[in-house]
Amino acid sequence: MKRFVFRRPRISLAEAVRYLALWLGMALLAFALPKREPLSFSLYAAALFCGLNPFLLSAGYLLSSLAAFSLAASLSAAVQAAALLLITVIYRRMGRRFSWERVLYLVLAQLPFLFLFPHSGYALFPFAVIWQKVIICIALCLVSLLFEGALHALLHRAFRCRLNAGELAEIGLLWFFLGTGLFRALGEPLLLFAVCALLLFAVVLLKSAAAVPFSAALSLPLCAAHASVVPLAECAILTCLALLFVPYGRVASALAFFAGFLGVQFFEGLYAESAAAIVFTLLACGVPVLACCCVPESFLARARRTLLFYRERTLPRIAINRNRRAVGEQLYEVSALFREIESAFRAEEKPDASGEKLREKLVASLCSACPNRKRCRDAHVADSLDKLIAVGMAKGRVNLIDLPVELTDLCGNSAGLLFALNRELSEYRRFSSELEAAREGRRLLAEQARGISDILRDIALEQSEEYVFSEEETTLSNALLSAGILSSEIFLYGEGDGFTASMTLESGADADRVCAVAGAALKVPLSLAEKIPLTSDRACYILRRKPRFDAAFGIASRAKDGEEASGDTHSVLRIDERRFLVALSDGMGSGDKARDVSDHTLSLFESFYKAKMPSETVLGTVNRLIAFSAEESFSCLDLAAVNLDSGAADIVKIGSPAGFLLSGEELRVLEGESLPIGMLEAVHPATLRVEMKEDDFLLFMSDGVTAAFGSTAELCSYLSGLRPLNPQSLAEEILSSALHRYRGAAEDDMTVLAVKLTRAA
Repeated sequence: MKRFVFRRPRISLAEAVRYLALWLGMALLAFALPKREPLSFSLYAAALFCGLNPFLLSAGYLLSSLAAFSLAASLSAAVQAAALLLITVIYRRMGRRFSWERVLYLVLAQLPFLFLFPHSGYALFPFAVIWQKVIICIALCLVSLLFEGALHALLHRAFRCRLNAGELAEIGLLWFFLGTGLFRALGEPLLLFAVCALLLFAVVLLKSAAAVPFSAALSLPLCAAHASVVPLAECAILTCLALLFVPYGRVASALAFFAGFLGVQFFEGLYAESAAAIVFTLLACGVPVLACCCVPESFLARARRTLLFYRERTLPRIAINRNRRAVGEQLYEVSALFREIESAFRAEEKPDASGEKLREKLVASLCSACPNRKRCRDAHVADSLDKLIAVGMAKGRVNLIDLPVELTDLCGNSAGLLFALNRELSEYRRFSSELEAAREGRRLLAEQARGISDILRDIALEQSEEYVFSEEETTLSNALLSAGILSSEIFLYGEGDGFTASMTLESGADADRVCAVAGAALKVPLSLAEKIPLTSDRACYILRRKPRFDAAFGIASRAKDGEEASGDTHSVLRIDERRFLVALSDGMGSGDKARDVSDHTLSLFESFYKAKMPSETVLGTVNRLIAFSAEESFSCLDLAAVNLDSGAADIVKIGSPAGFLLSGEELRVLEGESLPIGMLEAVHPATLRVEMKEDDFLLFMSDGVTAAFGSTAELCSYLSGLRPLNPQSLAEEILSSALHRYRGAAEDDMTVLAVKLTRAA
């Protein structure tokens, strides 16, 4: 026979705290009504219907019945507990849940109260005691259903999703009766303690006006106890006072709350009461204030994150992050594909066996019918023939003085050998040119594949970054609200230069004011990047981090006398919000043809920089593309990519005259020694980085301007004496001086490009 073994149920610490809280709640509710009516029954029944342990709940309800100090009251509670416990156990064994029939069980469970609970009735109501007890029974049944909703919201929905208005009202009703019971059972100081503690932590966690209606709900038991709405006003005032000091930290906020409490108690007449009343009342506020000041910040941060998640609509962000992650993964795979393409184009080629092939052709055509063929083979004439072929491949053709001695002595057809070899060498040169062009094309494609791979990889990493919840969104919302700017939605994401703030505002909101308020709240300088209309009166404002610097540009140009168009081309391009590209290209010669070369060169550079290609890839690729041009046309180039955050300028000079950096009274010469783009198949541009500061000027000039000054020394002497105010006047003054030195005639295309770095407004 199998022996029955009783196993004690295991209860976790969280569950133990939950049941202790329910026991305490039932004990307080036993004191909530004037005649000790069993309001705790409503919480007991609600907890049963929510699926909690019926035995532990029944024990707590029986203990709470002792508050009536009546054997008949305890007997009534015992009969109620036994009936509901039996029904609950039957339902659990059947695997069923309570439905509409629970209302019937609530009504039946009131029969013990109706016939056993001692009740003398209220003189205020002109009804018989039995009818008053019937009304109380009906009220207890209704309150049980309301408590069930409140308990379900607290146990299963709070901090997991947004509670609706009905659930919040049910929780408020539960707090009202609990607070009333706390006041009747333990006195006003303990109720004040609970109210002050909850209010302070609501202020510290919410940091918004949402704490004010919360304070009104918390004050309801005090209002009922004093039969006045004064406690409601006092709690609202203390909450607002604490919120005023929230920007200065939770310690300042808590101290402001305590100071306000001292003032309120002065008007309440506390200081005329006994010493014990004063001490207990002040401790009721002082202890929560001390706890608020000493609680670890990590605990508060975790609580804020929980509340933030609870308040936010999480599904849109989850969907966005999922899509971004999928796009990022796909882009990364495409990036890897282009890396493989690069590897394929850069695959090592087989060693050049052209010399052996040439020797085989010569032997087949000349030596096959030669009577001395065996003698040459025995004398290893093939080695001498290889030497001759190597000389021919190096020089392009051979003649008599290139013949090795051994070959001259043995070969009787030297002239025929030289003729046949030169013919093969001519064919070899043509084939080599085609082969080298194919190799160059493969190298170009490999570099482009690598550049595209790098771009896609960067985009993949950027797209894979998830949008997370930010506590700063609440800070920004409060700041906008304080400034009278109402925002229905705020979304912050990104870090550093990629930081972006998106918010939904009224269409007529002042963008400058919005940027100023948001920048001050987030401690980040912001500027309006985009404004997207949503409805007739709402728009999405997108703010991004404002660069440290701004730039102003000046252009002065004149075509060569007798030409309608200048061969010099300039470009000012904003690569993105934080970088710009400025360039001056001088096509060799003048007129439309030179201008076309300049335009083509600049267009290539602009396109590559817009695509965010790596600089080394841009330079090598553009040079090869220009070199592939069928015409012998070349271009000189000055190019600078300037970072508006740091002021760093990456400068590229290819075959161009000296450039200059004017920094206060200091003049720096920027020179390069490379040949113009397109002149050689591989160009090595002069690259340098300079750090520009506020009010610095960067100067590029075409050779038509620099040649007018005769030498770099004379040009430096002239520029050192200038004290420019803006880049346009500087460019015009330099061009005017150069023309003056030419006696007013433009002997070449002349262009001056000036850039001034200024502090961003």
